[in-house]
Amino acid sequence: MRILHTSDWHIGRTFHGVDLLADQARVLSAVAELVATESVDVVVVPGDIYDRSIPNADAIGVCNRGFEAIRAAGATIIATSGNHDSPARLGAGASFAAVGGLHLCTRVADAHRPIVLSDDDGDVAFYGIPYLEPEITRAELEVPQAHSHAEILDAAMARIRADIATRPGARTVVLAHAFVIGGEATGSERSISVGGVETVSMSAFDGIDYVALGHLHSPQTLSESVRYSGSPLPYSFGESSHRKAAWIVDFDAKGLAAVHRHELPLVRGLSRLTGTIESLLTDIEYAAAEAHYVSATLTDTTRPVDPMRKLRERFPHAVHVEWARPEGNPELHYRERVHGRRDTEVAASFLTDVRGTPSKGEMAWVERALAAAVRETDSERSESVGATELTA
Repeated sequence: MRILHTSDWHIGRTFHGVDLLADQARVLSAVAELVATESVDVVVVPGDIYDRSIPNADAIGVCNRGFEAIRAAGATIIATSGNHDSPARLGAGASFAAVGGLHLCTRVADAHRPIVLSDDDGDVAFYGIPYLEPEITRAELEVPQAHSHAEILDAAMARIRADIATRPGARTVVLAHAFVIGGEATGSERSISVGGVETVSMSAFDGIDYVALGHLHSPQTLSESVRYSGSPLPYSFGESSHRKAAWIVDFDAKGLAAVHRHELPLVRGLSRLTGTIESLLTDIEYAAAEAHYVSATLTDTTRPVDPMRKLRERFPHAVHVEWARPEGNPELHYRERVHGRRDTEVAASFLTDVRGTPSKGEMAWVERALAAAVRETDSERSESVGATELTA
């Protein structure tokens, strides 16, 4: 049996406010093509199918078309809910979808009831563990004292192992959405810790032939049989150096036979650029970034006017811009900058920086306010001295 492990699709996610649905549709089409060319039997998706618990209609359409393309390519799909998904919404119509080859595992109570598929070597039992939030699932798993993710996962795995014991000879696959110790976050994942420790030990999965993990967004191998596939697209500039991929997992009669990585197409690159607005718009060294999502740090001595509009003339997919003073953080030199200057001069400089040069009338109000503040301070000092003399 050949299995394709992908995860964390996050359908409906935006990137610095930019809609990614077209990119997500393209990468799901690439997954379907991979299923066809590699003769994949089963696609497993351990969580975060959607980016929001209530996805909009367009996101649902992209996801459904992705599922349909994968099924048309010849694979059965087994997917779980993650910490971004709504189990109830994702799992709506799950029993009906299963008839068509889409198995949606969203109920904690059913985690120990596998989807059993067969090949020439016998049965393969797929156990889909939806995201386990301790405060919500500990009663359902009958471990009221559990507060950490590790305790909750151990309880779910205990039920799974009890079921495995009733299936001698069956090979096993577990889908789980969790932060396993040894994995490395990329920064685009949402924390799954709510009042407890979020990490779980890899030993929780001992004895399972293959563990398909979701939650962390870069492809990672924790052991030969325990892996993260990562997300199919980068969702932060911290992932600009990642090459997105999926795992192709082969089973033989004994269980796990081989795993190889298949890199997914780069839909659009990410570039971080630093320089003056003029250099970014003219230098040939930045030509490769013209089709990328761009984050620009501007080093002009004065803040450029309308920089994003100008950047998008060359980089139409620019999504973020910030201005960094060439001399660094001005707060570090504040004392030197104001030394010897009158209060009114400091106030005028501040107003000029944040909103433009103040008028004479506005400065008159500032001077009156400063004078009143000085009088109030002097009065408080006088009262304090008087009180001290009386006490003495």
